[in-house]
Amino acid sequence: MTSSTTAPVAAPPRQGWWQRPAALAVFSLVTAGLVVTSLLVGVYDLRAERGAEMFQITRLPRTLALVLAGSAMAVSGVVLQQLTQNRFVSPTTSGTSEWAALGLLASVLLLPTAGLTTRMVLASVSSFVGTMVFMAILQRVRLRTTLIVPVVGIMLGAVVSALTTVIAISTDRLQLLGTWFMGSFTPVVRGRYEVLWVVALVCLAVFVLADRLTVAGLGKDVATSVGVRYEHVMLLGTAMVAVATGVTTVVVGFLPFLGLVVPNVVSLLRGDDLRSNLPWVCLGGIALVTACDIVGRIIRMPFEIPVSMILGVVGAVAFIALVLRLRRHG
Repeated sequence: MTSSTTAPVAAPPRQGWWQRPAALAVFSLVTAGLVVTSLLVGVYDLRAERGAEMFQITRLPRTLALVLAGSAMAVSGVVLQQLTQNRFVSPTTSGTSEWAALGLLASVLLLPTAGLTTRMVLASVSSFVGTMVFMAILQRVRLRTTLIVPVVGIMLGAVVSALTTVIAISTDRLQLLGTWFMGSFTPVVRGRYEVLWVVALVCLAVFVLADRLTVAGLGKDVATSVGVRYEHVMLLGTAMVAVATGVTTVVVGFLPFLGLVVPNVVSLLRGDDLRSNLPWVCLGGIALVTACDIVGRIIRMPFEIPVSMILGVVGAVAFIALVLRLRRHG
């Protein structure tokens, strides 16, 4: 894949308060405060009878799922942006999430008695295939401006989503499909979220491979010249994104724009050093999805608004702001 003018490695790191070591500590405390708040917010009174038991069954698993899913989807976004050399690419704007839903539907139809692990594998495989299709299409697109790449991904995702909907209607699974697209942490309980720990391994692998991903983002010629096996790094990066997206879709559904907003905000504040930005991206993903989930829980208590709706509003506003900023700066 050739290098383009939208490569996220081009901007020099910014100097300021966000570059200081104390800034990460402060942000960590803010994120920890949101996590603790998530543990305490809910309809069920933890001081009531069986409060401790309900805390173990519902409140703690839900908060752990927020932490794992938020960090995984944010990291997936920054990896895709690095590999495609485009700031506007994420699992939402590349069709990866839609392919995961197609694989999940296929697992329900072909293996109706399969457990979460089997569905996770099929959704991840489908995500990997879809992301590779997206990459292959990009290699054949001559005009690869900043907005063309995500538009291609959104169009591909729309086609896959339409196919998934047609299959769901013909097999009377449309209501089930709707629950996947409406990402929510409400059904997360003990015994149903544990597969999400797989995405923690994905985040760890991204930390280990950060330098190679950075070099691969410079393009095939540069990567080959410094001894990096470009194709292998691209496949490995795509596989990690597919696993994170597939597992998250199986457990909680879609989390739109999370992988788009967080990496771009971090990049605007700190520059484009992937390795030093990864802790910020993880914490930012956790903070954003946890804050949106808390808002969804309290705004109409005792009812809940799915976190995907809050994220969709925040992400759409952020996406428009990023596009306008890009236009303003030429």
